[in-house]
Amino acid sequence: MSEAVQRVGMLTPSSNTVLEPYTSAMFATLGGAATVHFGRFRVVEISMSQNSQSQFTLAPILEAAERLSEAQLGCIAWNGTSASWLGLENDRDLCNQIEQMTGCKATSTVLAYEEYYQREGIKKLGLVTPYLSEIQDRIIANYAARGIDVVADRRLEDRGNFSFAEYSPDMIADMVRDVAHAKPEAIAVLCTNFRGAPIAEALEAELGIPVIDSVSITAAQTLRLVGLDPARVTGWGSVFSVL
Repeated sequence: MSEAVQRVGMLTPSSNTVLEPYTSAMFATLGGAATVHFGRFRVVEISMSQNSQSQFTLAPILEAAERLSEAQLGCIAWNGTSASWLGLENDRDLCNQIEQMTGCKATSTVLAYEEYYQREGIKKLGLVTPYLSEIQDRIIANYAARGIDVVADRRLEDRGNFSFAEYSPDMIADMVRDVAHAKPEAIAVLCTNFRGAPIAEALEAELGIPVIDSVSITAAQTLRLVGLDPARVTGWGSVFSVL
């Protein structure tokens, strides 16, 4: 008897053009064991402005989650990194409310990162993003408060969000190589509209350091939640093979 197809939902920033094609390509390697479905809510700028921060209030995200859940999903992930500067409790609260409202398991990109750091004992991190310093500095401070030292970082001073996808994988690879000189225990490519996923595996082989892309870690976490082995996804880096 063939296994039941698992359905995974991804809450997606409206101006994101990266995570859907990359996540779909990752799921395509599963041979039909799982399908992925997307629901959008408005995100068009990443800064500390009031307009930007108001994009992440719960009501529109929960509305998108409720619509997405009508596809009878095994889990829903908020495929975005806002809690990295707003605080982990934002995503914990969001996921709790999604679970209560929809009956689906829920996770997020930032919660998936946190589980990875705890599981792997990461204390020295390299950080690569397209973000403004006002965002990046808050991310670094939040990591420090949890005992994780960002030993080197790169940022592009872009308020995006659409523009984040315009940077080439080669440019992002050079940013990763720069922070690798500080010998971090892992390097986070933190943004779900940034082209880190397709270069992670080659960079890991080159540098000998895990390169943890946001789109990839979210996909891996959702597969665990629906009972599938992430190691079935190949070609996208070590995050899929970590227990």
